[in-house]
Amino acid sequence: MKAITTSKLVKILFLLPFAFTTSILFSQEEEETSKFSISGSVDAYFRTNFNGLNKSEEIIGGDPVDLTPAAPATSFANDPGFAIGMANVILGYEGDKVGFVADLVVGPRGEDAVFLSSPSTNIVNQLYAYYKVNDGLKFTLGNWNTFLGYEVISPAGNFNYSTSYMFSYGPFSHTGLKVDFSLNDNWTGMLAVMNPTDYTEYNPIGKYTFGGQLGYSNASGSAYLNLIYGEQSLTDDALFQIDLTTGWDLTDTFYLGLNSTYQSTDGVGFYGAALYPQLALSENFGLGLRAEYFKELEDGGPVYGADVRSLDFTLTGSYNLGGLIIKPELRLDSISEEVFLDRDLAATDNLASFVLAAIYAF
Repeated sequence: MKAITTSKLVKILFLLPFAFTTSILFSQEEEETSKFSISGSVDAYFRTNFNGLNKSEEIIGGDPVDLTPAAPATSFANDPGFAIGMANVILGYEGDKVGFVADLVVGPRGEDAVFLSSPSTNIVNQLYAYYKVNDGLKFTLGNWNTFLGYEVISPAGNFNYSTSYMFSYGPFSHTGLKVDFSLNDNWTGMLAVMNPTDYTEYNPIGKYTFGGQLGYSNASGSAYLNLIYGEQSLTDDALFQIDLTTGWDLTDTFYLGLNSTYQSTDGVGFYGAALYPQLALSENFGLGLRAEYFKELEDGGPVYGADVRSLDFTLTGSYNLGGLIIKPELRLDSISEEVFLDRDLAATDNLASFVLAAIYAF
């Protein structure tokens, strides 16, 4: 895990009052044409397993033996007991033509999200500037979170607190140049040239990845077809991933999302699909399910091994108390191989777990 120095935290705390003062000046001088904003979130959680280990060390034969805590091999929210996620502060400026976003993170979730950044920038989640040529054409240069997939890094942007296998093994972030354009009121497109995936500070191999997106949206929902293609290292063949993300309000209280993806690097990779039904039971409380099927390719996969099948059923409640969101969550992972350890240190193919998360978004 990457270390975050105290000096960096001091710098952030020092800059926030300046940023707040700047936002006041911008709002006074350019209220009608521009907007400076500060937003973000903090999150913490409790996690326990019903049928697996809840500690990272076991006493066997009188000696301590290090064990990997039994947890799904997905990103974030995997530590046992009471744990923290991340603190996220997003500074943004939106003018008539130009703007920027500086998205800073600290904490374990933030470190995991920027795992290929160098230590000098391991608090930067996003950092980009953009220029709007007109209402239908915008250029962006810098580092931004991926456009693939249904889920996002920030817990405030997801209904489920834990994350899917498809999200965990797809890209997190890109650095490069992209152009967004509108075809009409409903159709949009995007083209990008980027560093290898998740190398956010610079390009270490001199190879580039290309990305594209075609989107459709109306008042009821949206659908996006996404793809990336390019070599990710000096030894790998080109990675290809195609991804469909869509979600629709079927009634005033029922929403249905879908994510389907396929990724391959010379026959090594995965494919999968997930449904995200969500039901609003009151103004402040809702229930959401993630039902995911994830299959690793026969030549190899990034998680449990070649030709392994994973099923993830995650039921999440979401209770909104103003800016505070409480999320109790039940999750069942069922794998076609015995990849977990139960409480008796015996191999098992399934894991049932519970998470209680608190997220404050501002």
